[in-house]
Amino acid sequence: MGQPIIQTENLKAYYITQAYGVERTVQAVDDISISINAGEVYGIAGESGCGKSTLLKVLLGSYEPPLTVVDGSVTYHLDDQTIDAVNLTPEEKRSLRWKDISYIPQGSMHVLNPVRKIRDTFHDFISAHRNVTRKESMKMTSSYLRDLGLPDKVMGSYPHQLSGGMRQRVTIALATILWPKLIFADEPTTALDVIVQRGVIQMLKEVQQREGSTLILITHDIGVHANLADRIAVLYAGKLVEEAPTRTIINEPKHPYTKFLIESLPSLDGREERSSIPGRPPALDHPPSGCRFHERCPLAKDICLTIDPEMISVGPNHRTACHVVAEELSHEPAI
Repeated sequence: MGQPIIQTENLKAYYITQAYGVERTVQAVDDISISINAGEVYGIAGESGCGKSTLLKVLLGSYEPPLTVVDGSVTYHLDDQTIDAVNLTPEEKRSLRWKDISYIPQGSMHVLNPVRKIRDTFHDFISAHRNVTRKESMKMTSSYLRDLGLPDKVMGSYPHQLSGGMRQRVTIALATILWPKLIFADEPTTALDVIVQRGVIQMLKEVQQREGSTLILITHDIGVHANLADRIAVLYAGKLVEEAPTRTIINEPKHPYTKFLIESLPSLDGREERSSIPGRPPALDHPPSGCRFHERCPLAKDICLTIDPEMISVGPNHRTACHVVAEELSHEPAI
């Protein structure tokens, strides 16, 4: 792994709305500090509503009111430059997009123009960022799609003529054809069947490894993370609760919420009933005091109800925020 390419410090991003004289604040991302290294695949996991997509919007610098960064920082380290990603001007964002930073959205039809053929979409995209002729962009597109295993006939197709999996592959190719250093992927395999998911995952791996790009992967599917991510950050109710290398998260989860996520994974040879998390996530406009998971946690103690746990180190490159884990560590004998 290389040096950090993107870092956040005590990042807080809230949805702040006003209606009929009443202000409502949703604490979607609350005090998150992470450091993502150049060349790694960094996974962000958690159930729906935990703040994954909101965090991605802020990391990408693609947000607007009512979403507001109320505290903290997001810093890019690109080409020996240190860039404040929170305060970028529209011109600065435009210069970074697609050439240095790209985005793979959840729905491919949100990207591909339904009335233009794929080759025209690629030409529009490439020519907006590089001074190339149509012939040059077509040659560049054909070569890149062929390298990624996509047939030539794709270029002459309209989006609706392609399957969902093929459209998602085309979207990945479109987002990465200019070889960006930093790629954000938001639920790139959602709504695809298992076989097609595997092909999309393999393509993401190939693109990331070929260019040595950094991939930030947002998905609730721990199985996808297990196949792609080098490290995983687990979010719950806007908070970072655990971060570790993927193998460690899968085999040695520490936070009770992470354990529930791992235990809920289906097993091909297992016939036993899988456990689920009791209760439901809290409303983030009125989050509970203390640890936000305490209302659903079977291990919760009095301290969990009132004091927000600090992030502590529990192993090599492994940290978590849990009072119970911290207490267990304090009782372990010194070596």
